[in-house]
Amino acid sequence: MLFDYDRSSADSILHYARQLEGRTFLEIKREFNPDPETDDEEALTEDTNAKGQLGNFLEKNFFGYEPNSVQEADFREAGVELKQTCIDLKKNGEYTAGERLSITNISFEEPVEHDFYKSHVWEKIRCILLIHYLRDKTIPRMLYKIMYVNLFTPPADDLSIIIEDYKKIIGKIESGKAHELSESDTLYLGACTKGSTAAKSMRPQYYGDHTPAKKRNFCFKRNYMDYVLHKYVLRDAVPCEKIITDRGALKTRTFEDIITGKIFHYAGKTDRQLCMLFDREYNNNKSQWSDLAYRMLGIKGNHAEEFVKANIVVKSIRLEENGAMRESMSFPPFKFIELADQKWEDSDVYEYFSETKFLFVVYRRQGEEYVLKGARLWNMPAADLDGTVREGWEEVQRIIKEGVRFSVNPDGRISNDLPGKKDNRIIHIRPHATRSAYRLNNGIIRGNVERDANPLPDGQWMTTQSFWINNSYILEQLSF
Repeated sequence: MLFDYDRSSADSILHYARQLEGRTFLEIKREFNPDPETDDEEALTEDTNAKGQLGNFLEKNFFGYEPNSVQEADFREAGVELKQTCIDLKKNGEYTAGERLSITNISFEEPVEHDFYKSHVWEKIRCILLIHYLRDKTIPRMLYKIMYVNLFTPPADDLSIIIEDYKKIIGKIESGKAHELSESDTLYLGACTKGSTAAKSMRPQYYGDHTPAKKRNFCFKRNYMDYVLHKYVLRDAVPCEKIITDRGALKTRTFEDIITGKIFHYAGKTDRQLCMLFDREYNNNKSQWSDLAYRMLGIKGNHAEEFVKANIVVKSIRLEENGAMRESMSFPPFKFIELADQKWEDSDVYEYFSETKFLFVVYRRQGEEYVLKGARLWNMPAADLDGTVREGWEEVQRIIKEGVRFSVNPDGRISNDLPGKKDNRIIHIRPHATRSAYRLNNGIIRGNVERDANPLPDGQWMTTQSFWINNSYILEQLSF
């Protein structure tokens, strides 16, 4: 029966909401709130194509209250907040969280709340009615099916880090640096921008010199939501090891201090000494230095629970005896046509650097061995990402959209006019393929095009490329 639940009881709300499981949004409209004036075709095209509108649809048509922007929980009497979020089906048949979970807006125009348990964030997350629907971008949103309905409260271990994240975000705001916020500043709780128009939705700050800042929301980051999906909804056996096993450790030390402290404990030892200490073969293969980092952290591989939840990537960096860094750092390859169609704040590059934190573990050559120098948790500053990196990305995009110009050198090699390392302080692109490959409009074909190239918007094919962070930029970030 429609609206037959007790708003003061979390169990009653959950029991009522479980009727949603297995139904599409259109079926919900038909069964629970039929409107004789709106046929199915109209329902398929109504404004549920806007982000957030599916949640509004449920609030109004299934739970019987008008959507609002009030900061208190949706079901105030029970302390329950309604949140719907999407899951995607991967090619291998597994589910994954489709996006971050927006919690509540961040106000830059009033004093911050220092007590987390008095904050709007806690009001919204202490008991979430979490509704997962399956997203399929090839069909109208009203045909999306609701898969799972659960009550979720962050467990105590996660809450310690969420509170630390909250303090880091409000600390930056209170310092008048809201314009420098980045989602990658924190671990589980992020400060995300509000859509692709965020650059236009600037707000003056209450603190500091009142520099305008992009509108942002508190959110649970996508990787954290993926862990929640698998651990608490699908109840999969998530193959993760804990780094922090002492629950009380975070009461006296920050997550960063604990993690980097585990690495610095071994500072001054050579890679050969570390291999002996951890009973590992000293073979100088590429994985050796990262493997040593995992062992120093007390884990066996790259699936630390805290790193999976927080999207932390371990990068081992080897410096030469003179302090130089030989190689730049590569990232996954991209498709030219996809990059040409992207907007900056929806781009793969922006998403990667705005959401990813790195653990740099640094070694320096000493004769034939490398000495461990230390470690640093790092994320790209918002000013660098929205400034220099964006400029470099937009220049690459411009040339790809307008048409890459190729020339054949006397030795037969093919050159292009895409920017190189010297053209941007932070990023550049270079080939990411086994061998070079081209299929040009002038009839030139080189290499294995299907394997090592991908198409440009003008129909030509060029060696697959990836973005790289300049080694000189990385060196700037490594001072201890």
